[in-house]
Amino acid sequence: MPKLTVGGQTAEWPADTRLVKAIEEMGVHIGHRCGGNARCTTCRVTFTAGEPDTMTTAEHAKLVEREIYGQYRLSCQLCVSADMEVEPIMTVENQGWTDAGGPPDDAVQPEATWFPKSSFDK
Repeated sequence: MPKLTVGGQTAEWPADTRLVKAIEEMGVHIGHRCGGNARCTTCRVTFTAGEPDTMTTAEHAKLVEREIYGQYRLSCQLCVSADMEVEPIMTVENQGWTDAGGPPDDAVQPEATWFPKSSFDK
């Protein structure tokens, strides 16, 4: 099973686990204000290691819209598919929210089809 490291903690996860849910289950109150549907970008992360080279159309569109493409990834649009090390950007604690947002579904929403990142750079 792939390993995920967040804030110095490491845990193993089934390869189809949504990254946002794994981070949350590790005790990090990462944002997902839109319920994990690629609409708000509060679940953004940076990768220290293991960044996937694929991305959904929804993730690409939202990152481009917010002018943060190439700087962050949306944890709601990724699964723990290989060993990864990430840093959550927006959390309940550092944003002063009362909660992280509505609970994300187990499956990536919307458009759970991944494309090579390079296909978006053309």
